[in-house]
Amino acid sequence: MFDIKWIRENSDAFDRALAKRGYEACSAKLIALDDARRAHITKLQEAQERRNSASREIGKAKAAGDEDKAQSLMKEVADIKAFVQSGEEEERKLIAALEAAMAVIPNLPHDDVPVGPDESGNVLYREHGQKPVFTFNHAPKEHFDLGEALGGMDFSTAAELSGARFVVLKGQIARLERALGQFMIDLHTQEHGYTEVSPPLLVHDKPLFGTGQLPKFEEDLFKAGDHYLIPTAEVPLTNLVAGQILAETDLPLRVAALTYCFRSEAGSAGRDTRGMLRQHQFEKCEMVSVTTPQESLNELERMLDCAENVLKKLGLHYRVMTLCTGDMGFGARKTYDIEVWLPGQGSYREISSCSVCGDFQARRMNARYRPADAKQTVPVHTLNGSGLAVGRTLIAVLETYQNADGTVTVPEVLRPYMNGLETIG
Repeated sequence: MFDIKWIRENSDAFDRALAKRGYEACSAKLIALDDARRAHITKLQEAQERRNSASREIGKAKAAGDEDKAQSLMKEVADIKAFVQSGEEEERKLIAALEAAMAVIPNLPHDDVPVGPDESGNVLYREHGQKPVFTFNHAPKEHFDLGEALGGMDFSTAAELSGARFVVLKGQIARLERALGQFMIDLHTQEHGYTEVSPPLLVHDKPLFGTGQLPKFEEDLFKAGDHYLIPTAEVPLTNLVAGQILAETDLPLRVAALTYCFRSEAGSAGRDTRGMLRQHQFEKCEMVSVTTPQESLNELERMLDCAENVLKKLGLHYRVMTLCTGDMGFGARKTYDIEVWLPGQGSYREISSCSVCGDFQARRMNARYRPADAKQTVPVHTLNGSGLAVGRTLIAVLETYQNADGTVTVPEVLRPYMNGLETIG
């Protein structure tokens, strides 16, 4: 959400920034909507002033014995009252029209974000480690071949239970998935300074509006009665500060959660239909930061380091990409994607996105803070990042640590979570 006053004062810059994201200029439309709202409010204020003036004149007319004038003024006051009441409803409609128009406009990219139409415009930021080299003669297997052969992945039963894009994990692979999630949340809370939160998995529409999933992306969500299943823990975690005024000393606020997430994968027909890469239900460790405008870009780099540290400790090869304007999420001003190397697929795949949203979400949530020695409150800046997607990390571990005989070596950092188990097989 945007500040219409800022758009008025920076209309050209606003339109240029949207053009970088492939959106048409719309400042004139928004200003016109706001002009209509302002003009209507002026009419209401003038009517109310006349009502107050006429009310005073009624008393004077009665005191002077001019009953006809008093009756005429009383009728005028009644007419103005009716106009004001209907006008207040019209004012609400004009405000709603402006807010609805702004609610579907994406965030403006930072100046240093590369301009591009889609993922082809993304830029390499850095790379860590080397692609694993295998000594066996056959090509590295994909995770679903490994998992099914080990008896730990059952896609057919999952399809009978729930349909496509679900999996039943069993035995040691199920335990490995649990170990990965516990390792991630422990790392972020014990070493990276995040406070663990266990949030609801069902939310109302207001939190989803606050983080930008609604109204534009409703088709990506699963609805359950009056609630929605969360597509990411970013939704409840960020909304922990909705409607609040924080002290500057409360910032930065850093929270993390390990939760299941639910996505309809609308628009993904035919993509990654085999295996665990794109599931309707998946587990993810989410990081959220709330900070001051001055520190938000530094916080983004810190959050990225935290996410990368998970992969470093697991010994997985990856690269970091700076997303271009055409590939960023709706609410982001700048995003880094971490792409892990999957030997079985022979390609890099996204395993984390870390984004700074500026005050975009804060304005939608009405989340503010009071700077030290300041009277006015200021919108906070929010950030979110995966640290990491557990299922995709499981895929990377299985494919990276596979052995010639079809077994999988358990990374050392996970063995304490696996009761010392060194090999799955």
